[in-house]
Amino acid sequence: MNITIYDVAREANVSMATVSRVVNGNPNVKPVTRKKVLEVIERLGYRPNAVARGLASKKTTTVGVVIPDISSPFFAELARGIEDIATMYKYNIILSSSDQNKEKELHLLNTMLGKQVDGIVFMGGNITEEHVDEFKKSPVPIVLAGSIESSESVPTVNIDYEQATFDAVQVMVDKGHEKIAFVVGPLHEPINTEKKLAGYKRALEEAGLGYEEDLVIEGDYTYDSGLEALEKLLEVPEKPSAVIVGSDEMALGVVHGAVDRGYNVPEDFEVISSDNTRLALMVRPQLTTIVQPLYDIGAVAMRLLTKLMNKETVEDQTVLLPHRIEYRQSTK
Repeated sequence: MNITIYDVAREANVSMATVSRVVNGNPNVKPVTRKKVLEVIERLGYRPNAVARGLASKKTTTVGVVIPDISSPFFAELARGIEDIATMYKYNIILSSSDQNKEKELHLLNTMLGKQVDGIVFMGGNITEEHVDEFKKSPVPIVLAGSIESSESVPTVNIDYEQATFDAVQVMVDKGHEKIAFVVGPLHEPINTEKKLAGYKRALEEAGLGYEEDLVIEGDYTYDSGLEALEKLLEVPEKPSAVIVGSDEMALGVVHGAVDRGYNVPEDFEVISSDNTRLALMVRPQLTTIVQPLYDIGAVAMRLLTKLMNKETVEDQTVLLPHRIEYRQSTK
């Protein structure tokens, strides 16, 4: 049997309005009355109906989070940052995995809006015009975390992916490498074409090195695509001596593929990865990598969302956090 606010009021011999004030932390309740109501709530096991409270206050203190792949260390670390800040600000989270499927992403977006969430943190590799149209129609704020949206009309939290890739290539250039390969994620995603690949090309151009299409291999962020990328690079007439990789999981595939074929890392191939998830430390040699502050991206995205939900003034809705390169054993 569900215990209702009416049951608590009757048992405590107070009005339902008084019980409501106690539950919602209203200070206008006598200490003695508050203590009595709280004791009855505890004894009866009353749990306030969040949906009903949300309808009354027009706030559910619930935030929706759409994540491409909950099993990915990259997105899991982002989600941790989101959850910690949500908890700090007393928001509950509805977390859903979209499997990087556009139709599912749009469905989840509308499902969460139907659940009366107060805001949404959205993560996705390919933010299309259709996504942006839906974001703009949303009655609640939406913030992108670790995701690029070409029109820059939606609040976002990221690092400067173009500059980060430029910096990684520059490290290899400074080491004297002239054949520098790039294993990048899906090229239909703006983060890879407009940011990472652009940074790769700019670094080569500034170093006076020509861009070679057969040194750019498209993967899908998975270990297997890293293995396949290494095989393709070994078929290039002048194989590269350095490889920049767009994700840690693909980098594991590149490193293991090289070792399986009898090559040594970093002696035959120097490798710089991206993201700095825990995978970078689980492989031997450990990966030199571009460090994305994944936890911080999630945390800052959630904090930005709380400001927008509370209609606080936000001067800059496009936030870029700092990156750096962590040197480990996959480079000399």
